[in-house]
Amino acid sequence: MAISTEQKILIEQRVSNDAKSIVVAYLLWLFLGCLGAHRFYLARAGSGVVMLLLFILGWVLWPIGLILLAPLALWMLVDAFLIPGIVASDKDRIRRDMAQMIAITQAGQQ
Repeated sequence: MAISTEQKILIEQRVSNDAKSIVVAYLLWLFLGCLGAHRFYLARAGSGVVMLLLFILGWVLWPIGLILLAPLALWMLVDAFLIPGIVASDKDRIRRDMAQMIAITQAGQQ
């Protein structure tokens, strides 16, 4: 069944309320990116833990730890370009979940 304009507006309101903020993600990336804080915020906890461990081991094993800190710096640079896509996929997931919930509710009412 088709989704009405009212329901589309409801979905977009939910997206704007529940989706991750690209500004917050970039601020975390800028100030705490080496600790993986932006990854934790974007619900990518596994890679956030790896970034955190690379940072800690890099400093504990100094100067040999530079071998670990160099890829971490590269990873942070790549993340600067990945953040918008991660936020967009989060918004798409919310839209998809809401549309599915509306479809289930409509089917139950018939």
